[in-house]
Amino acid sequence: MLKWALIFLVVGLALGALGFGGVGGAFVGIAKILFFIAIALFIIFALLALFAGKKIRDAV
Repeated sequence: MLKWALIFLVVGLALGALGFGGVGGAFVGIAKILFFIAIALFIIFALLALFAGKKIRDAV
């Protein structure tokens, strides 16, 4: 997902530099959304791994 966010960011910046500000801004907005979704998923999965690791360690 971070790969797609980076792609959208680069394309948005290139479009903005070429004078297509509206479309470039939309691409940068999509990149922001994808970035924050990726961060949220990272935090959720890190917490799940932390809690699952404790349960496995306690069971052994």
